[in-house]
Amino acid sequence: MISQAAKDSFERIFFQAARTRLTTEPTHACDIVPIVVRRHNDDEVGGNPEHGHGYEHGPSAEVHVLTIASIGFRVVLLLQFADDEATHAYYASQGQATDRTLREAAMEIGNLCCGAVNQQLVEHFPHLGMSTPYTLSSECMSYLSELKPNHVAAYDITVEYAARLRATLCVCAREPLDFAAQVAQVHESAGELELF
Repeated sequence: MISQAAKDSFERIFFQAARTRLTTEPTHACDIVPIVVRRHNDDEVGGNPEHGHGYEHGPSAEVHVLTIASIGFRVVLLLQFADDEATHAYYASQGQATDRTLREAAMEIGNLCCGAVNQQLVEHFPHLGMSTPYTLSSECMSYLSELKPNHVAAYDITVEYAARLRATLCVCAREPLDFAAQVAQVHESAGELELF
């Protein structure tokens, strides 16, 4: 129901959004590693989403959920920020409010990332709506299959060689979905952000 071109487009769009919005400075490194998402019965994702019961919990006790919806499909972005000293130091101590919690920082930066994805998608799908972000227990990842996703991709992300998070991109389509997004490549050069 979702073409390979559409799956590749979602990945390109997410990668650009992650590199420009999950970092607090445009020159900071952002290493994105695709991972095999496994359900609890150890089947790899990619087959029938109704098999199996859930997905891996990931690196934290909480998952931040953001949704982009159209008439024909819904994108659910799930972000799990590692609850460790390096991740907290990178995100929670940035900006003017140095005493904010990691949850507050994660909600803010996750919303920016989802907004960047939305901006790219609106070029292909003009009628989109973005939800208010909310936080759930990571145990809810066990029930991701209840959404009956047509496509699930997960990535382990390391920002500035220290902060860690996992992003899971879940696409549920109610009709055939096919598009090809042309996303500008982001390159870092001598401390400058260049778009090609």
